[in-house]
Formats: sequence, C-alpha cells, structure tokens
Amino acid sequence: MKHLDEYRDPERVKYYIEEIRKVTKNHWNIMEVCGGQTHSLVKNGILNILPAEITLIHGPGCPVCVTPLNLIDQAVYLAEERRVTLCSFGDMLRVPGSKRSLLESKAKGADIRILYSPLEAVQFARRHPELEVVFFAVGFETTAPANALSVIQAEKLGLTNYSILPSHVLVPPAIEAVINDPESRIQGFLAAGHVCTIMGLQEYGPLVEKYNVPIVATGFEPVDLLQGILMTLKQLESGESKLENQYSRVIRPEGNPEAQQTIFEVFEVADREWRGIGTIPGSGYEIKKKYSPYDAKRKFDIHIEHAVENPACIAGQVLKGIKKPPDCPEFARGCSPENPLGAPMVSSEGACAAYYHYSNTTEKA
Repeated sequence: MKHLDEYRDPERVKYYIEEIRKVTKNHWNIMEVCGGQTHSLVKNGILNILPAEITLIHGPGCPVCVTPLNLIDQAVYLAEERRVTLCSFGDMLRVPGSKRSLLESKAKGADIRILYSPLEAVQFARRHPELEVVFFAVGFETTAPANALSVIQAEKLGLTNYSILPSHVLVPPAIEAVINDPESRIQGFLAAGHVCTIMGLQEYGPLVEKYNVPIVATGFEPVDLLQGILMTLKQLESGESKLENQYSRVIRPEGNPEAQQTIFEVFEVADREWRGIGTIPGSGYEIKKKYSPYDAKRKFDIHIEHAVENPACIAGQVLKGIKKPPDCPEFARGCSPENPLGAPMVSSEGACAAYYHYSNTTEKA
C-alpha cells in the first residue's frame, strides 16, 4: 500500500478482522502503548468489532497525561511569580495543577503562549531580548530532537533569555514498569510507531527476551492497528515471543541516528516521575550540565513542593491499564473536558478524552 487512505479502507479492515477471528482461539490481553493508538481504536470503533476474546488495554503513552503535578506547578510558578513568557503546546494548558492550570494562570494575566514548535520559541526570544522565554518541553522521544535542537540553536545565537522546562519520558522503561506491576495482566504490546521512528527497535529486544512477551511496533491507522494486533495474536497463539515491525514503511531498525545524536548532545537519561504512576528509573531526559544555562529549573532555581493528586481521579490506574475510563465514578460526571480532574481527560492523546468524545459506553451526565 502506498497511500494513507488505503490504511483506512473498510474492505481491508474487514479482511483483517476475519483473519483475527480465524487466528484467535484463546483469551488475550494486549496493550497499545501510545495514546494516539488509543484514540484511533476508539474513534474508529475497532474495540467494538474485535472478537470478545481479545481485550485491548490502554497504556501510559500520553506524555501530557504523565507530566507530574509538580511540573505543572513549576510552569505556573514561572509564568506568575517569575513573569517569564511561557510557551507551550496547546494541550498542556488545560492540564490541572495542584492549584490551577496554565489556562487559568493565563486568564489571571500571565504571559502564556501556544506555539507549535520550540524553534518558534527560540525565534520569539531572539526578537524580544527584553523577555525571559521558557518553552515547556513535554513529550516522548519523538519531540526530544526538536527540543534539543532549540537549545543548540539558542546557544549558537548567543541567546541568554531562552530556556526549556523539560518533561521528557521514555517508552521502553514504561513498558517494563507496566510488566512488573503486580496488577498487570498484559500478554503482548503494540509499541508506539512514531517513537520507534526516532529511536529504532533495539531497545525493545531485551524486553522481549527478559519477559517472554511479544512486542510489535505499530502505526496509527485502522489497518495498521489491525495488522499489529494480528501479528501479536499469531505469536501468542503459537507460544512465540518476538519483536516485529508492522510500521516498516516508516520505521528503520536503527531509527534516525541524526535525531538520536541531537538528543544525546543536549539530554542525558535520568529517573523520572510519571503522574499517577510514580518514579520510573531511567525513564526520562534531563539537560546535561554543559547546557545548564538553558535549563529553566536551574536557571530560576525552582523549588516547588510535591502536591497530592486529586483522590477522586483514577488516572494512574487508567495509565497503567488496570482500569478503563468508564470504570471511574467521576467519568463524564464530575470529570469532563470543561472540568477535568486529571490530564487524560484534556490531552489530545488521553484515554479519558477518547472515550468521552468517541465512545457510547457511558451516558454523559
């Protein structure tokens, strides 16, 4: 197939559903790691047409959703107390902090701007040397190259008024944490195709061998997902555990070496707190000491106490695949996009948002 619409072709979807039905003999639990995959599964009704023996479990692959409460509070502090110009991707603005969201902070008069690239923030800082500009750098390995490149560019331009507040999380350690969770019941994984486009496949092989679990790097269109599910099921039904690449039209086994080089020029691997989950060792990026002038946490000497999560929100259990959004008593009642208790309800990749907008499993109150 050459064109995107072919990956949405109803006839191809029917074909793969039939193949899945032929292969499936047992009950299986498969996790799609990425929130973009979750949205595609829910929006396109795929969960409703799979055989009853297959349970798709939604994973923690939503970087906005797992950004710690403390980091939201740090961003609010920078905008309100330090009076910086805080630049961010749009879906971060409505994520609740311990006191308020960035959107609420903006309404109070803070200078918070939505941008589509950190390089836009660099150019803004260049045009406005009188302002301190901070980019809220959130994402998985996918967005890390652009955020790292913004730091490199700022240094080349000699900018002293630009920095980033990094909140980068890494997928392979998250998969391992999910596997090791005592409540986990997952038997196979659909890995996030866009992350593998940057980092390649080599980090997943050790997980397959160590835990004897199939991992299939998968795209995001309906046919992509159904192919990935079929490939995973064939392994599970035959008792195999392999690393496979469904998204071969995009993913090279080695990934993108140039992007990786850019990442590791600026960032180093560190432990990272995941909202609702806890600290996962080696699961994030921090800025190297060499580039410390561009690290907003160091530059502004931020010290914000950790706040307690809203006890009514079960986002952590949703992100670990233990529960689904409709299992939450507050889903579509006390928690909605207009009044979110947790990040998965407002992120463009959040599972709660996917169910709220595209699923009829729960009547909206």
